[in-house]
Amino acid sequence: MSTHLETPCIVIDAAKVRQNIDRMAQSIQSHGVKLRPHAKTHKMPSVAHAQLAAGASGITVAKVSEAEVMAAGGITDIFIAYPLVTPSKIARAIQLSRSIRLIVAVDSLESARRLNEQAAVAGTTLEVRLEMDTGLRRTGVNVDHAIALAQQIAAFDHLRLTGIFTFRGALMDGAATLDLERAGRDEGEWMVRIATAMRDAGLSIEDVSVGSTPTAAFAAAVPGVTEVRPGTYVYQDRMQAAFGVCATNDCAGSVLVTVVSRPSPELVVIDGGSKTFATDVQPGTAPLHLVGFGHVIGAPEAVLERLSEEHGMLRVPADCPWQVGDQLQIIPNHICSTVNLHNQVIWKDQGEWTAMPVQGRGMLE
Repeated sequence: MSTHLETPCIVIDAAKVRQNIDRMAQSIQSHGVKLRPHAKTHKMPSVAHAQLAAGASGITVAKVSEAEVMAAGGITDIFIAYPLVTPSKIARAIQLSRSIRLIVAVDSLESARRLNEQAAVAGTTLEVRLEMDTGLRRTGVNVDHAIALAQQIAAFDHLRLTGIFTFRGALMDGAATLDLERAGRDEGEWMVRIATAMRDAGLSIEDVSVGSTPTAAFAAAVPGVTEVRPGTYVYQDRMQAAFGVCATNDCAGSVLVTVVSRPSPELVVIDGGSKTFATDVQPGTAPLHLVGFGHVIGAPEAVLERLSEEHGMLRVPADCPWQVGDQLQIIPNHICSTVNLHNQVIWKDQGEWTAMPVQGRGMLE
């Protein structure tokens, strides 16, 4: 690893990114299904362009501000997979829809009514997808009420309901699971049944959008699924490696840190804490039961077991040779939320090191 880099920083291996992009594109395309990657992982228009060049039909984001960043970077087909309910955000979405294909999410009659009212004032029509709750118990309408709500949305003059979508991840019967194939197929089959029922009720449902990185390939194999939206695959992380989705060596993103203290033989302190590593995927939680907050490359016996804001504490064997000033690479448990903590990433490509801004970082509104 290059010692000229200031730490802590995220290093992205460009060759592995290209490999991950190609693998997912080929997997999904083999099923004749559209790939609409979620940009939450990289938050960079340049990476989105690479995904599109490999065959993706468009991209997914979570927030209007992310969509604005991507559109400014030349992305012209964007799905905001998050309900828009405040007037300011709806107005921004309407403005964006005048220059690109923009799809927005809806999961309630009230949110649909708000979208329709502002679209009417603006003299335009918004393309929308209805979100289903397939077990995650986050946003999304309960499937028992989905057809009635879809009919109400379809009746609005300034909304065009074109599809349904969901996000469930590695979940089965309301609990986390390691059976990714069963989880992905069940999610896809559930959504296809809903879409079929809606069409039988006279609704025009074109897109059935599902899937996450661990379940995408299995969900795409379900007849009737038209689109999947994985995100993490572009960089991969320790969580995906533990799921068996990839090998540790496929992980394109790692955090470069420096040893700043060795207070005792079993304790190594690094310059990356909770402001460097995301803590949303906690050690010891089901179904993966990860040990520590990341995988130390070349030293799996080292455990990043504690984080304060600026310090990371690693438990190591007493004979560990690391000394103050040494640099380590750590693959984080969750790369997506880790990237969002950093203003830039260091892009490593054929021996060249380039600092690249994460344009969508912190775009929360």
